[in-house]
Amino acid sequence: MKTNQLTSFSDLPKSYSKLCETFLPRPIHDRVGYENTVEVADKLAGFEDLMTAGQNDYFDLLCDLIEKYETQQIPPTNLKAGELLRHLAEENQLSGVAIARALGKSDQLARLILRGKRSITAEHAINLGKYFGIRPDAFLA
Repeated sequence: MKTNQLTSFSDLPKSYSKLCETFLPRPIHDRVGYENTVEVADKLAGFEDLMTAGQNDYFDLLCDLIEKYETQQIPPTNLKAGELLRHLAEENQLSGVAIARALGKSDQLARLILRGKRSITAEHAINLGKYFGIRPDAFLA
């Protein structure tokens, strides 16, 4: 990926084809592809009023790819927030310590959340969403 030389919106090419030469959008199949696509989209985010038509089309495509991947990565919606976290922890073979790191909180709090003794707050949901690469609101159900 050639995006490491692009540090801001002004560094981005103006045309769709030049943007594709920098980072060719592809279907996202794994976390690395997801993170790379999000990295490029983040450079465009917030500049919609300044974008050329090509940049706007490119940004829309990246957002569509990201949304599709995130939608596919969220387990069935009938899971409550704590059940979702337990499911993801089991699926990814994560310990309570790893969940604590993902939360940015103590091991004790992670264990309480995993046991259903504590609720997941909005801050926790944001951190977990970033960690697992899914929408934070999935943890607020």
